Amino acid sequence: MKMQAKKVITAVSFAMVMLCNSSCKDFLNVVPRDQLTGNNFYKSKEDVESNIANIYSTFFEKINETHLMGAAGEYRSGEVFVNPEHFRRNEGMMVQVLGTNNMLNAITNGGWYERFRLDRATNWSTYYRVIQGANILIDKLQQEEGIPGVTESDKKYYIAEATFIRCFTYFWMVRLYGDVVYYTAPYQSEPLGREAMVSVLNKCIEDMKSKMNDMPWTNPDPSKRGARASRGAAAALIMNMNMWNAGFDGAGRDKYNTEAAAMGEALVASRAYSLPPLSQWEQVVKGRSPESLFEFYRSINYNDQVDLDAPIGYFFLRWPYLNPRFDNQVSLCYYDPIYMMKIFPEDVADGRKGTLEVNGWFGDTYGGGVYSGEEGFVMTKFAHNIPAAGNATVNPDNTFMIFRYADAILMAAEAYANIDKEEDARRLLAMVRVRAEAAPYSGGGGSALKDFIFLERSRE
Repeated sequence: MKMQAKKVITAVSFAMVMLCNSSCKDFLNVVPRDQLTGNNFYKSKEDVESNIANIYSTFFEKINETHLMGAAGEYRSGEVFVNPEHFRRNEGMMVQVLGTNNMLNAITNGGWYERFRLDRATNWSTYYRVIQGANILIDKLQQEEGIPGVTESDKKYYIAEATFIRCFTYFWMVRLYGDVVYYTAPYQSEPLGREAMVSVLNKCIEDMKSKMNDMPWTNPDPSKRGARASRGAAAALIMNMNMWNAGFDGAGRDKYNTEAAAMGEALVASRAYSLPPLSQWEQVVKGRSPESLFEFYRSINYNDQVDLDAPIGYFFLRWPYLNPRFDNQVSLCYYDPIYMMKIFPEDVADGRKGTLEVNGWFGDTYGGGVYSGEEGFVMTKFAHNIPAAGNATVNPDNTFMIFRYADAILMAAEAYANIDKEEDARRLLAMVRVRAEAAPYSGGGGSALKDFIFLERSRE
């Protein structure tokens, strides 16, 4: 499809420019850090827990450095524009530059460089700190002497969790940089060249498949649901890696799609996850909900420090969801109304395109509906869980969602459509449409069905 081709081309373009203007080298020489050696650290199960928490936090540090969540994806489609009425519109022009694929300008332009520092996204060293930390933990757990207090079942779970972190990090890097350096040794010191991204992901797929069954489908502790790796998170990761490879490895396309569809079916059959109604959407965006497969949970109750520009929702909110009121009369950015009419046709029922007061995702009593454009546009999908912070400029206290059940269902539907199992694709598509209070798909098969699934993923 043309839309899919555009998506692949822009992703590759981003990777190429990021590499050409980065501190990433053709060869990587990883020098072990004392704090990662594990020689004297792992004395108890609590030490393992502490180390895993640190590894997750290290990854989040990279997300929190800059506006990567939007810059590496959402704005690349060219459908997002700066509101000319916003007093910081000149800085916001970064999103429109990204929409034209002018990556050098987006990274280096002085008009927004100091605020967003997109050059930080070109440095992969933090990701390799995460990978090395996971490698060392796995090695320590596999040693014959073991770790005091860690049972055999604990060991298997922690190895699977560390494997997830490692594979997830490789997948994340592949999406940003294309070919990357791949290694699993705990103390890699010899220089390594980049490996083809399809090969890297195939290794990660097999690695994750071999360990995922040592984790429960979802964490039985509600405080860790979605925030720690699980079999559901692993299934979503394997699906994503297969679908990525399907776009680049034509010879294996059917195999990748078949495996992604099968993994999606296993996820549904587990009954470990659900799609809460739109009336409970604030629970989904807050985090640790029945829909969360994997997220970086953050909360002001834990004194978590989240950069104001890090969440994608910040660019699409205004007062009363952002303070101070005087500075936030309009959102910084909005979606092109023509695009919104394409993905949310006016004559098709859909609960998501309603206002906040009726559990929709766009607009509120002050205006700014789904088709409003620069006239007060607000994406109330992200407007829940506002902290009691007086007039301070803070984001709503929401999570950083990475893998969500609805998207995994739609990914499986896409995979089925790609291998001509259209009834299965329609069945899964209907699950998401029902939660969205949307009219069922009644169109034809073939490219029409594939296009509709693509647009449904855009809606979600």
